[in-house]
Amino acid sequence: MFNCDLKKLRISFIELHAAEDIARPEYGRYCLLELKDGTFTAGAWYPDSTGENGEFSNGTSREIPLDDVAGWQDMAVFDLTECLEKESLTQINLGTAKEGGHSFTVGDFRSLDDGDLPKNKQFCLLILKTGALAAGRWNKSGDSDGYFIYGSALASYRQDKVWAWTPLSPDEIFLKEEEQEKERLKEEELNKDPKTDPVLFKYGTDIETYYAKALEKLLRKYPWATIAQMKKTDPWEIVPVHGKYVFAQTKKGYSGKIIANEWKEGGSADEFIDFLCKITEDAVKNSDPEVKFKYGLDLEVYLEKAFDNIKKDYRWADKNALDKACRFDIRQVNGDWEFVRDYNGTGDYSVCEHSSAESFIERVEDAYKEEALRANPVTDTYAVPFNGVEIHGWHLERYEFSKLESGDYKVFVQAGDRVTGGSREFFITPYCFEADTYEEFLDRYLEIVPGGAFGLYKEDLLADEDLKRFLGY
Repeated sequence: MFNCDLKKLRISFIELHAAEDIARPEYGRYCLLELKDGTFTAGAWYPDSTGENGEFSNGTSREIPLDDVAGWQDMAVFDLTECLEKESLTQINLGTAKEGGHSFTVGDFRSLDDGDLPKNKQFCLLILKTGALAAGRWNKSGDSDGYFIYGSALASYRQDKVWAWTPLSPDEIFLKEEEQEKERLKEEELNKDPKTDPVLFKYGTDIETYYAKALEKLLRKYPWATIAQMKKTDPWEIVPVHGKYVFAQTKKGYSGKIIANEWKEGGSADEFIDFLCKITEDAVKNSDPEVKFKYGLDLEVYLEKAFDNIKKDYRWADKNALDKACRFDIRQVNGDWEFVRDYNGTGDYSVCEHSSAESFIERVEDAYKEEALRANPVTDTYAVPFNGVEIHGWHLERYEFSKLESGDYKVFVQAGDRVTGGSREFFITPYCFEADTYEEFLDRYLEIVPGGAFGLYKEDLLADEDLKRFLGY
């Protein structure tokens, strides 16, 4: 590796191009920049259509207009290898001094190999192990891990590519990060010994005590109530905030920071208990086991009812195959019986929040229908031609009928705008094909795929003779 003492090394850029000069960097070249406010950074040059103006991007969502730049220097033109191999080297001058020119000198180089890491979000000048100059923003990923981001697509230099680094001028991103870190440390210090309001925390600082007292009240109206049911509504905690305990809901925010949404609707413990009763009442009310498990705790009863409901339309469906693909169960979760769905067969599951047996059966029906369609191969398709169809600000992109192996039909509709879109698939029920005429068929079909919602109306479909033949009329 290089022999010079990086701690004594200084590099002077003594020939920065003035922004008002005719010269411009090559497209995408990463340059050292002196800004008009006296600070230094770096960025890749992206000219406008004229080639005379443009902006520098430093890969951190920061675009620097040429108007903000006093001087620039393409760093890719320098190879410092020969200089850095000299043990006695302490100074490198890049360029030739000229009157009135821009210059910039840096020192205080440090080594990542020595465990000397930049501060998070700090923008740095780099000497790569190839002898090239570069720059990038340090992105911390652990106590001793990180990398320098330099491209808008998160292109980066790994630690093993960098021989030395030194910070460039602080910018808004770094200063904001520094301020947030100061606030975090201050908060941490305040919360080491939080104060307790004796009125607000009359019953102590264990949140379960408050849930238990709220449960006592709810049980008078809902004999089946449990704390598990209450906590289906985002649970509340007792946490320290600004040096005092508060009731709050918490969530993890940017960079792992915990954000607390403090309760401010009252000032006493009993008021908070009443608040807990109020916000959890609906969850408890909708958890009546007599309604939810109307048909008992045997899952097969619910699956049979769901299958019977879809069998008349999805005539090819096989219940064993559907049960294998759509895994449902009835399990105890936090002491309460729940309908659950297992997506991958590994034991991981999600709770199906249904307040009645009927709504759970409908959920199973939807899953059965989706899987039954997936298991019925397509044998032929017909894409309906259209032009310039707009649906509530979205543009229709695809409207395609498919004939299935069973002889049934489905339709796929897709629409979107410049930034988003969506698609849906519909099974065309046998009831539609029981119509005596094509017009009557369309009337029934459009109850499933209404023109106002999906772009094509009766008159559009009626005029398509190819579609009529494809559907067997």
